[in-house]
Amino acid sequence: MTSAPASPPTGRFAPSPTGPLHLGSLVAALGSWLFARAKGGRWLVRMEDLDTPRVVPGAADDILRTLERFGLTWDQEVVAQSSRIALYDAAFEDLLRRKEIYACACSRADIARAASAPVSEEEDSSNARRAAVDAGGGGAAPQGAIYPGTCRNGLPPGRAARAYRFRVPAGLFAFEDLLFGFLSEDVETIVGDFVVKRADGPYAYQLAVVVDDAAQGVTEVVRGSDLVDSTARQIALQRALSLPGPSYIHLPLVLGPDGKKLGKRDGALPLETLDEARVRGALAFALSALGQEPAAGPPREMLETARRRFDPSRIPREPRRAPG
Repeated sequence: MTSAPASPPTGRFAPSPTGPLHLGSLVAALGSWLFARAKGGRWLVRMEDLDTPRVVPGAADDILRTLERFGLTWDQEVVAQSSRIALYDAAFEDLLRRKEIYACACSRADIARAASAPVSEEEDSSNARRAAVDAGGGGAAPQGAIYPGTCRNGLPPGRAARAYRFRVPAGLFAFEDLLFGFLSEDVETIVGDFVVKRADGPYAYQLAVVVDDAAQGVTEVVRGSDLVDSTARQIALQRALSLPGPSYIHLPLVLGPDGKKLGKRDGALPLETLDEARVRGALAFALSALGQEPAAGPPREMLETARRRFDPSRIPREPRRAPG
């Protein structure tokens, strides 16, 4: 008996509307589009706009029009995280009811002081392996001191909650990445209990993205390799919420001409400058950064040829420098 064919995948591109699309974002968008479209799948766009102080008015519309200018069209309506708070509330209440999360009174200064306190040689060796996240719980690479578990068993007397943290289970969280192979992380040791919500408002990236991907039926997450450190935390939350887990592919980063990670202002693709020649040049760069051979012709023909010829095995692991 033959097995049923696999369903076409659902991919997504989820930018933060904090400025115009740049070359690094274009590579991520193109990579996720190619993975989905080459297999006849859906491609969704979601605006991750929970960090409201950093949101630039009009940036979301600019990003969408820029994607259209490159021929990267999407399925279904574009959703914004700011319109999905009820979904995050439900997940939060579920975790709180099952005591998977807890209130924490610690400030960054508290955590830093705990990290600098004298420790035994064994603890010091363990701490040296930890590249922990800060109290904001964001999606970027881990930084700062590991949370020491001060409030795991309740708030200290007279202290009010500043955030809610996920109670990380012991053990490894593993996944298979198409480019990097088998990866695993002991989140409890490397990160510790991480923030899922600030007491005064917004939900953290880790919780929101897990809820969103499940609600939208995303089956493969294709994104930059700077987010690989978030994956184990997201898997931990998926399991706690009994949500399906997508597959993961982390693409090579685009670096600035100076060899540093491309910033929002570097390699920007403002809509008003996007004539056909610049679109064609940026698209050729993005395809070559993904190891694909750019075809000649207008941008939409380049994109269609890339979709038909897409070969994931050619994607490099090394970052690519943007042109100066």
